Amino acid sequence: MSALMAVQRIGCIPAAFFVALSLVNSFVFSAVDRHGTWPAALPEGLLALDIVDKIHVDPDTTARFSTDYGGLSQADPAAVLYPSSPDDIATLVRFAYSSSPSSFSIAAHGHGHSIRGQALVPGGVVVDMASLGRGRSDRINVSSDWYVDAGGEQLWIDVLRETLKHGLSPRSWTDYLYLTVGGTLSNAGISGQAFRHGPQISNVYELDVITGKGDTITCSREENSDLFYGVLGGLGQFGIITRARIALEPAPQRVRWLRLFYTDFSSFTGDQELLVSMTEKVFDYVEGQLLTEKDVGNSSFFSDTDTEKVKMLAAEYGRIYFVEGGVYYEPATASMVDQKLETLLKRLSFVPGFAFTKDVAYISFLNRVQEEETHSTAPENVLHPWLNMFVPKSRIRDFEMGVFKGILKNNNPIGLVLIYPFNKNKWDDKMSAAIPDEEVFYTIGLLPSATVDDWKYLDSQNDEILRFCQQEGIDFKQYLPHYTTQTDWKNHFGLKWDVFVRLKRRYDPQALLSPGQRIFTSSL
Repeated sequence: MSALMAVQRIGCIPAAFFVALSLVNSFVFSAVDRHGTWPAALPEGLLALDIVDKIHVDPDTTARFSTDYGGLSQADPAAVLYPSSPDDIATLVRFAYSSSPSSFSIAAHGHGHSIRGQALVPGGVVVDMASLGRGRSDRINVSSDWYVDAGGEQLWIDVLRETLKHGLSPRSWTDYLYLTVGGTLSNAGISGQAFRHGPQISNVYELDVITGKGDTITCSREENSDLFYGVLGGLGQFGIITRARIALEPAPQRVRWLRLFYTDFSSFTGDQELLVSMTEKVFDYVEGQLLTEKDVGNSSFFSDTDTEKVKMLAAEYGRIYFVEGGVYYEPATASMVDQKLETLLKRLSFVPGFAFTKDVAYISFLNRVQEEETHSTAPENVLHPWLNMFVPKSRIRDFEMGVFKGILKNNNPIGLVLIYPFNKNKWDDKMSAAIPDEEVFYTIGLLPSATVDDWKYLDSQNDEILRFCQQEGIDFKQYLPHYTTQTDWKNHFGLKWDVFVRLKRRYDPQALLSPGQRIFTSSL
């Protein structure tokens, strides 16, 4: 029975009641008027929450959150929440959790760099995480105890800039810094420093997480440790990261940046494995790439003369490889760095005369992808049918023969192809991220840019690569995984699957969070 009916039955209706009721109705309808027609997919009870003025349902807004960076998937949300504090997010999730059986899904949206619809939420509510940091300067706080507290919505480039003011820097990075803290920690966060420091998830001390029940929980290795380990690499399935405490170290001033070229795959991988296994610290960053003549392109790293030289090598051999290395140092130690490099390079097997070096500031090195893109003439709005994999060292040569010299043999250009190794002992097996069970394993990143005319061909090529690995018994794991059945997800997580399910039941039993991953399609 409504309050109005109750008062009517009593037969006495105070004037103040009508004033209050009028104000409520006016607020509700004005909220809908401002933001658009209220969607049938969402309970009208949302209109009574104090966050209603931050919920937008107009088509112009929802359309902006219906696709991701990959451009291959589309799903229209019913609404978008623009939170001004983590409490706003918790209010939304608590309401959804208490609304069963009329609950709705929720997905946190960072910088929109998912590639397979992982952060989309058809008919649900997108949380625009960037809103947490707008107009606020208190979302990145650097401690003298060598850590930084950063909001989950913060971009890594902004974390870097703030920590550098204190002469400090996070240890581990992604190659592209315009990604959010919460987004990369929900996957792993990998780059050329991971062989030494592990992925970004291995360099976190503490998290604030809003669970699928709407509870705000602080967790660490000592406190609420199951949630801490689960969320790191947990693909957003157990909670939304609103703060991360990240380890720091003294930031170097300069980087000696190297590219060493190879025509032989075994020499290329052998040198990488040597570099990541050395106990003496020389290289701080190690990555590798495959190139064809058409993929050489113009890079600010090379002079025009060196670019032509590399193109000629690629034209002669069809496929070439290069190891990209970085040595961090201070100006006062430059001569020592030169001596160490000279000694080390004599042990490596790159093509004579094809070792190129460049000296840059530390921030320029870490932000090199963005700086290259600034000068790029590549078309906008391209599609990204990417495939990222972890392949055990023992099978990397089989992968080369079957994929690089097989499936991709006659496909030029094939776009950016990353190939570089990690040390398993730098990954914490308690965390959700799935990796091969081998001491050294490689990341393979096939990262082409596509058009509407060729993306399906490239996507089918990815499927062919996955089938090849399965048929050959290569124990690979997808990074930024994309599966469509729970059986595939079980295989992906392997021995971690039972723990993963148990955490889902505890922290998001109605499967409200991150439905775009398609891991859990119903309540548990």
